[in-house]
Parts: sequence; C-alpha cells; structure tokens
Amino acid sequence: MARKGALRLIQGVREGRALSDLSDALRALPVADQARAARLAAETLRHQGRADAVIARLVARNPAPQIADVLRLGVVEMLELGAPAHGVVGAAVDLARGLGKRGQAAAGMVNAVLRKASACQGWADLPPQRLPEWLREPLAHAYDAATLLAIEAAHQQGAPLDLTVKPGATPPPGAEALPTGSFRLHGPVHVSALPGYDAGDWWVQDAAAALPARLLDPQPGERIVDLCAAPGGKTLQLAAAGAQVTALDISDARLRRVTENLTRCRLSADLVAADALDWRPATAPDAILLDAPCSATGTIRRHPDLPFIRDGHGIAELIALQAAMLDHALSILRPGGRLVFATCSLIPDEGEVQIDEALARHPGLMVERPDLPGIDPAWITEEGGLRLRPDYWADRGGMDGFYMARLRKPG
Repeated sequence: MARKGALRLIQGVREGRALSDLSDALRALPVADQARAARLAAETLRHQGRADAVIARLVARNPAPQIADVLRLGVVEMLELGAPAHGVVGAAVDLARGLGKRGQAAAGMVNAVLRKASACQGWADLPPQRLPEWLREPLAHAYDAATLLAIEAAHQQGAPLDLTVKPGATPPPGAEALPTGSFRLHGPVHVSALPGYDAGDWWVQDAAAALPARLLDPQPGERIVDLCAAPGGKTLQLAAAGAQVTALDISDARLRRVTENLTRCRLSADLVAADALDWRPATAPDAILLDAPCSATGTIRRHPDLPFIRDGHGIAELIALQAAMLDHALSILRPGGRLVFATCSLIPDEGEVQIDEALARHPGLMVERPDLPGIDPAWITEEGGLRLRPDYWADRGGMDGFYMARLRKPG
C-alpha cells in the first residue's frame, strides 16, 4: 500500500504538483503507510539521477514515464534504503501490472531489470542528483564545480529536524546543540510526541532559518514588524525575546497557522492580514524582519520535488518584488532603525545582488556585518551579508541555503 501511495506522489510531482499539495493521494492509507509512502517518494526524487544511471545499464531503450517511475522506486528502495530485493521486485511487478495494458506488458521487463539492479555494485559512488539547468546556470557563475557538487550531495542527504528552543526551556532528549543556538534531532521523529511539544517549549525551524531573527537582535519592548510572517517561526523568536511584534502576511489562512503556533508556544503578537507593499503602521517600528518571497531554492534538501515542479519561470518577477518590498520596508522603518533582509534562496540575484542594488538606491544605508555565535567568517560576503549553503556543516547534516543582511537606516 505504501509503495502504491509513493508512486501516486511521484506521478503527481511529474504533473507539476508539490508533494505538500498531494496529501489527498494518501488519504485512504493508514497513518504509518502515509509516512512510509512520503519517505519513499522523497527518497526516489532525491536519488532519481543515480537510479536512472543504474536503469540505463540494464535496458535497451528508455521505459515509458510511468514504468520508469516504478523502476526508480524499486532501485532506490533496494540500493539506498536497503529493502530486501525479493519483496521490492514482487511489489514493483504488481505496481506495473496496475498501470493498465502498457504496465502489464512491461511487468516482465520490470522483474528482470530490478533483479539485475539488486546485484549492482558502486551505488555509493554514483554522482548525486544534478540540479536542473535553470538553477545550475546561475549557481555556476557564483561557485566552482566542486562547490556545486557539494551542494548537490547535500541535497541528496536530506535534512534532519532542527528546533528553536524558548529561552529557559529544555530541548527534547538527545537533541544536539548546534553552534548557532539551534538544536538538531537525527532520524525519524514524531514531532508532536516529543517532550516539550505540548508545553510550547520549542518549535521546528531549520538552523539557517533561525539566524535572520538572531541577526536582527530583538530587544525587550522594541516595536518589531515581521513582514511575510507565516508560518511564524521568526515571529515566535521575536516574541520570545520580549519584543512587541506585529506579524503581517497577505494570507488569512497562513496567519491562522501563525496563530496556532503562537498559542501552542504561549507567546503573543499582533497579527495583520495585508499586502506588505501597501501596509503602513501607525508608528514607525524600531526594526523590521523581511523574509521576502523567493525561489525557495535553498530548501531543496527538505523539498526534493522542487527541482521537478519548477522551471525557473517567474524568478525575475520575484526579484523585482523583493526589491520593491525592501524599498517599502525601509520607508516605514524609523530613522536609525535596522532591517534584516532574508531569502531562502541559493541564487545571488535574490541575495547579495539585492543588497548591492539597495545600497546604490538608498544613500546612507549601511550593512552591519554579522557577529553571531557559531558563524564561520568565511560565510560573510563581500558586501557584509551572510551566505549559507546546504553543504555547510556537512558532517552535522547540513543546513538550508539562505542569504541575509542587516541594514541600518540613516538617522
């Protein structure tokens, strides 16, 4: 059942839908099978390039797309996840037969190919899933070939679970303390069953995503606006520091999620549903956190479907939106106030270039170089921002790709 659900998810991604939007495809499965199906689908997408390399050695011509997905699922389950070959092969044959006449005709081929694949050597030596060209091209201008390969290898490894813990609270047992102040859990985790979840002692937040709020350095009593606040991790950080937080998002539905997170963690903030380009506060805030809409290319280790459902279309519009939001945020910030601009993107045009151009547009605007615990000086960029990459902390499980910079408005 889980394998059939995984195949539905993979085929949904081929149709352009995100894994997070495909929960209906698993609704009929028991909860345990839903989790297993989601994991199988994600691992198959992470390792598709390696699986295709194995399959290509064993077939005379490329299989039809649905049959190729059955073969990929089988190869990854055997060679990456270590499942016994006899069970995987039999299940794959059944999956193929369930695909109609074409699948029934291909069942014998699926059986033969996967039996041979189970004995393949050198799986660990195959190169990781290659980034799509629409993303690889801009990154190739920013990084050398070895760095690109390291980023791709980090994506293939997936991501552990990171937590931000409220001041004075205790992290769950077994959580690793990270140099920047986050905590990390490895292996499969049932989040809501962990100690401290119901008490609101912590929330799930990648270690890289936790740094923009720390870079802003919120102080008790300060008026701080979190633009584009949902799902609320940074709002929680600001509120936990004692700031008077206004959390703004354009979506009422997304703000409801912020409300749920604030309630569980016993924190408070003023929530506003509005367009960040139009909204103006009654009183100019002391600080603003702008985690701007972006390509989300820094989150591929968590979202292996992203390279398959995006084609680079719309990134130019996102870059223009980021610049407009940054200009508007500066216009509502009090003189002498500070603003952190952040994007969970690997593309320099959504990070370093945005800050260079903002400095050119706004005379007197300054970048304040980061001075945070656990930060490697090599992560600090020429203009004074902080560039994080998935291959950083490779021995600890990596981090999301992020860019952030703290700006000081002229007094």
